[in-house]
Amino acid sequence: MTDRKPRIGILGIMQDLYDEMIPGIAQRQEGYAAEIAAHLADIAEFTPSKAIKYREDAERAMREFEDMDLDGVMVVMLTYGPAMRVARLLSESRLPVLLANIQPEPSVTPAWDMADMTYNQGVHGAQDTANAMVRAGKPFSVLTDDWRAASFRDDVARWARAASAVTAWKKLKVAIFGYAMNEMGDIRVDESALVRSLGPAIISVAQGDLWRGMQTVSDAEVSDLVNDENEQFEIDPRLSEVERTDHARMQIAIQRILDERGFGAYTAHFDAIGEDGRFSRLPLAAASSLMARGYGYAAEGDVLTACLVYAGHKLIGDAHFTEMYAMDFPSDSVLMSHMGEGNWKVARTDRRVKLIKRPLGIGRLDDPPTFLFQYQPGPATLATLVSLEGDRFRLVVAEGENLDSQELPALEMPYGQFRPASGLRQCLNGWLAHGGPHHEVMNLGHHATDWKVFCQLTGIEFVQVLPGGAGGRPPAN
Repeated sequence: MTDRKPRIGILGIMQDLYDEMIPGIAQRQEGYAAEIAAHLADIAEFTPSKAIKYREDAERAMREFEDMDLDGVMVVMLTYGPAMRVARLLSESRLPVLLANIQPEPSVTPAWDMADMTYNQGVHGAQDTANAMVRAGKPFSVLTDDWRAASFRDDVARWARAASAVTAWKKLKVAIFGYAMNEMGDIRVDESALVRSLGPAIISVAQGDLWRGMQTVSDAEVSDLVNDENEQFEIDPRLSEVERTDHARMQIAIQRILDERGFGAYTAHFDAIGEDGRFSRLPLAAASSLMARGYGYAAEGDVLTACLVYAGHKLIGDAHFTEMYAMDFPSDSVLMSHMGEGNWKVARTDRRVKLIKRPLGIGRLDDPPTFLFQYQPGPATLATLVSLEGDRFRLVVAEGENLDSQELPALEMPYGQFRPASGLRQCLNGWLAHGGPHHEVMNLGHHATDWKVFCQLTGIEFVQVLPGGAGGRPPAN
């Protein structure tokens, strides 16, 4: 699960009307596009096209961008360019689109002549192109700014991360081991609608594949994993060699299945593991460490949240699966936890993460080794994906902070107390009114804007629970 810079094409649009009036204008404006690429090189790898003057040029450039397997395309008006030359191909492209409404010079001065007017007249080409994409129903993002400004760099970096996450999401395969938890309604999704609208594909994996995979794990692989844990974590001395070996075999076998079959995320319901009859314990520690390695995960067969955890890794980094466990009105916060899974990369940095022996009746199996930690205090963001009717999906987001809260000695699983910026009451009112499910992805830091851009590029409805209330039925974006 390696990280890399987003890879973005620059589609530079103009027309041949100006060639005779200003000889060399195409070369000059291509140089402008190259300057943009160089200026932003630290946030993404940009590939500028030649100056696009004709429909055939645009189609050729977009084919090249798609053949290069880029993450998105940034449209830049090198001069005014008629939208009808690019309207169809932009609406049909699988690549996320950013319309960068920028121009070479930030200010109009008395020294300008007609050549300067021509070099800097991209805004009405941007209007023409945006109008065409809106009429075609193509999701896209818009940024208007001075291209040399820090704000433009920050916004492009955010969009490029979102484009990369969306492009990866469209290719995502999610494994579901066994089946989803019976009668749990908010994790249900029309799998055909999911793959048709957003891209992730759900594929069932038999529990027997996991069992057979465990039998092929070598003693050396187990030893390496156990030694790594010994170096990284505080190990409960009550954990037996049998317990740790069995957990290690499960983790290695799961990861091998994910890697060999091209899965970026997975989910496993405890009953599917417990009822199988071949397993000794639940793979809770495996889920925690695989999340820390960048795989999407959710419990109980929740494929939607597994998809979203994967997106959280790609969009922001170090995504964590959790749920709202109980409300704490005196601190205006909600206790966040789950059965034992949690990305230990969101743990407090001033305490060592523990791997503990932990009795657990759920699943009716032997004690599962479990990671124990509290969340890092500071800014945090919760997001959840709602499946609506037909092909409609909604993302509900709340920003807030993880409190430097009390320890709960009897809670033997990852936990923290999240105080929403809107206040506990307003947050939960908005969350419930918009259909927010009970499983969430958490990322450290405030990232509602990142999720909003992600939604713009996917067509997902975006709702942020804000102080004063999100209010009524949410807009499309």
